[in-house]
Amino acid sequence: MKQTFKKRGQKFSKRLEHFSAQAKESSREHLQENLIRRLPNARQVRLLILEWGLLVVVVISLALTQLFWYNQSYTAEAYVDGGTYIEATVGNITTMNPLFATTNSEKVLSKLMFSTLSTIDYSGHVGLGLADSIVPDETGKVWTVTLKPDLHWSDGEKITLDDVIFSVQLMKSNAINTSYSSNFSGVSVERTGEAIIFTLPSPYADFASTLNVPILPQHILGEVQPDKILEHTFSTNPVTSGAFTFNAAQNVGTSGDKIVYLSANRNYHKGMPMLNNFAIRTYTVASDIVNALSTGEATATAELSPLDSESLSSSLVYEKQTTIASGVYAFLNTSSAILSNQSVRQAIRQGINMKELRSTLDGEEPLDYPILRSELNLESYPEIPAYDLNAAQITLRDAGVTGQTIRLATISTGYYPELANNLEAQLEKLGFAVELSVYNPGQDFLMNVIRQRNYDILIYEVELGANPDLFAYYHSSQATSSGLNLSNYRNALVDDSILAARSTMSENLRAAKYGTFLRYWVNDVPAIGIYQASLTYYFNKNVRTFSEDDRLVYATDRFSDVEYWAVNKATKNRTP
Repeated sequence: MKQTFKKRGQKFSKRLEHFSAQAKESSREHLQENLIRRLPNARQVRLLILEWGLLVVVVISLALTQLFWYNQSYTAEAYVDGGTYIEATVGNITTMNPLFATTNSEKVLSKLMFSTLSTIDYSGHVGLGLADSIVPDETGKVWTVTLKPDLHWSDGEKITLDDVIFSVQLMKSNAINTSYSSNFSGVSVERTGEAIIFTLPSPYADFASTLNVPILPQHILGEVQPDKILEHTFSTNPVTSGAFTFNAAQNVGTSGDKIVYLSANRNYHKGMPMLNNFAIRTYTVASDIVNALSTGEATATAELSPLDSESLSSSLVYEKQTTIASGVYAFLNTSSAILSNQSVRQAIRQGINMKELRSTLDGEEPLDYPILRSELNLESYPEIPAYDLNAAQITLRDAGVTGQTIRLATISTGYYPELANNLEAQLEKLGFAVELSVYNPGQDFLMNVIRQRNYDILIYEVELGANPDLFAYYHSSQATSSGLNLSNYRNALVDDSILAARSTMSENLRAAKYGTFLRYWVNDVPAIGIYQASLTYYFNKNVRTFSEDDRLVYATDRFSDVEYWAVNKATKNRTP
């Protein structure tokens, strides 16, 4: 049996070899006859060969083009989760406790890591943050606040009303001094069921904006003495409630510069951010940021002015500019010997050519009053006297101040130096000797110039808020080293107008009270309006940041929708 199969296999193998040999010989003869022997004839049909070749190329090209168009019709490039966004800021970071944030770097960290009871929404109005409702009674003196459900800290613990009460009591404590302390002066707070009741010493129509304050975790800091809060490890490794939570910090060089690495907070009440990480890279001076943007060391910054655009060499860096609710003024120190005379202040304003002063600005909105026109619906504003150099010089000579020295101060960023130089020249035309000082912004400037009121005229920016409230800048009680009344302005009638405007719940009556204030302000000249400030934001063109349609009140409001910021892109199929 085996022999039979073996013989059959040998026969089949021989047949296969014979067939292969025949096929090989036939193929060789076919190539010889139909290709090799006919090659000399190719010249005679070369045009036909070329046409067929071109036809093949066209068919292949059309097929590839159709494939590309088809892909374009059902796919699109979209931003996706992941990646790291690096923002460059100016100022050291000495604490991450939001109650003590003073530098720009610390304020940015506070906004990214801590949520607030109320917040500024994309339209520039006061909205809800952690609060689910903020409701006043009919007098505007008692306010009831509830929290959104299912709020959690980054460590998983629930955010409760007790955290809110703890934070407010901490801000009210005399043992610490924070920028939020004055918000709750004389305010009592108590819990009633699932709500908190704030009782104010007097009615305040805009108390909701006062609640735009960060909340601290009682389960971490509840047992810490108020005067020890700043020294607690929370200040270097905080538990957070914002879009991001602390990851690590790295020192850069010996100048105090740092990189603070943040990670997306899975417990963020608006939803987990698209970015995996957000890094804050601090610099001592803004000029160092120009190179960082050009080289890609930083993704974006809000620390530069439009004047820096020429220094940015990279075509990948875009610029967008949006106004914020802040104003730049020349504050006249009414307590200084030379400017205590009202007629002298009036003459200085009359002798300053505002058109010339503003000529150094690039598209900034002029601002004549301490209230934005968009915030106050007045039928008419008090008239500011027109420029008259000769009349001003006569008044100053009659007042006996010609030849005296005016101390003019400002900071070294943006338009301020140019404005100061222009104002210096105009003051000299009025007959003054001018001592100009330009300071680097920072803690030294705040302590030695602002707090000490070490100037006669100060060119500086102040925040005007989502709604007009002039208490901080022009009420007599704020004319102290810790207050923001930078003009040391005192007028009992003005105080009454400010308090009356704050206490009324009627918008029409509030506008009337502020109209009265403006008449006093124009007549007393505690400050001269220059322009409405704007945020100039430089960013890598391949990333998504805040929308240019957003109406910002504060510069840090750009982070109000940070959960949608992105740096990574991917091709995705279109939804039918």
